[in-house]
Amino acid sequence: MKNPYSEHAQVGVVSTFSELVNTHFHGDINALCWHRSLEGDFNEIVAKLELKENITEVSIEDLLALPLSEKGHLAREIILADIQLLTDLGTSPCLNLLKSYERDEELDFISTDVYSYHVDRSPIETDTFLCTYQGPASDILAQDQVEQKILIPEIREKLKKLYDGPAADFETFLAEYFFDLHYQPKTDAKPVNLGSGHLWRLAVDHPTQQVSPCVHRAPAEKDGECRLLLIC
Repeated sequence: MKNPYSEHAQVGVVSTFSELVNTHFHGDINALCWHRSLEGDFNEIVAKLELKENITEVSIEDLLALPLSEKGHLAREIILADIQLLTDLGTSPCLNLLKSYERDEELDFISTDVYSYHVDRSPIETDTFLCTYQGPASDILAQDQVEQKILIPEIREKLKKLYDGPAADFETFLAEYFFDLHYQPKTDAKPVNLGSGHLWRLAVDHPTQQVSPCVHRAPAEKDGECRLLLIC
């Protein structure tokens, strides 16, 4: 299978889960991809799950209760195996059936929802793992293809007008409301789509991180199509 990710400087490609979790981020590489071609009918699982809210968490019990064809059963076994691998790693994987995320429309000049390019931040050493089994997948961008929104003069001035406090605490204000996590793509930016079936590990902003955190965004949904996403 041709690997479309090997040409991207920020992406490291691996062939096993062990490599995915044990390979160190370094240099420009802040995203690792366990590149896979999955068999099975994941669409059948999506069709038979009940969407209770725009974001519905799917339990293992929910999966096991589904009456599935042979191909649907194969897809379910792949999902359960991924959940077990990530659980054994000490993470708390969550399988979501997604119609849409909540939009941030409070301010017309800056958005802080997941549809905006952003990085994840944690006070402890961790990474973000995700796999889209069905539906549109997330995009990532290299750091040299984005600009932090709070450094764009027009946006920064509007944030200063919004802020009501001592000038010395302005940066704290930006972090408290997550404005500093969001990025604007440059005009020539070329997003990398994470595709379906691949398990990704993305670098998170934390005190011991040796590389730039991975800039990413959730995809725009397609009408009538749900996304099946494993994330932790």
